[in-house]
Amino acid sequence: MSSAIPVLSVRGVTRTYDTASGGLTVLRGVDLDVMPGEVVGLIGPSGSGKSSLLHAAGLLERPTSGEVRIDGKDVGDLPERARTHIRLASIGFVYQFHHLLAEFDARDNVALPLRIAGVNQTDARARASEVLTALGLGERLTHQPAQLSGGEQQRVAVARALANRPRLLLADEPTGNLDPTTSHTVFEALHRLVKDTGVAALIATHNMELAGHMDRVFALKDGHLEERPAQSQAW
Repeated sequence: MSSAIPVLSVRGVTRTYDTASGGLTVLRGVDLDVMPGEVVGLIGPSGSGKSSLLHAAGLLERPTSGEVRIDGKDVGDLPERARTHIRLASIGFVYQFHHLLAEFDARDNVALPLRIAGVNQTDARARASEVLTALGLGERLTHQPAQLSGGEQQRVAVARALANRPRLLLADEPTGNLDPTTSHTVFEALHRLVKDTGVAALIATHNMELAGHMDRVFALKDGHLEERPAQSQAW
């Protein structure tokens, strides 16, 4: 690893939701570190708490208890404005559905988070072109989402998540809406870019074949994380 300090460190995180029938606890004292350039898989059935853990790690929700650190800094008690700044500057998100803006072409969809961060249009488009090209979409820069295949759309979403050069990439079933062949292509591109850039990645997936390509794999069971043997496979 390139650093002794985890990009993401989670300690004793719990998450309980209020429901009509009482409290529903989905995370029970979760501990997890993700290092620079590491791809960590998160598996478990629907409702096991995978998304809750990603939301806590991504500062989208505050855990009921426990500690979340980004690059060694405790971010749990920060005011919402500071948490928003960290999300914009240091965290990239990829979801099952790409959520691209239909009226924007691929390049401008990827440039959008850079523009929000204050980067001028010329530089934002240049960075967007760079990431899209790295993901094999150099000839699709000016195509709108409707002109792209499902796999291409999801690669645009990956590029958008990485445009700001985040320290941490969080992905929630990023290939769950794709056929097996396309899923493999998208994940291979994501995996390669993570390794090339040194971003730390935490990826929730139901796809056990893809999980076999990750550095470490954890299963969420009864609110606890259990590490599973990594069965690394060559691409």
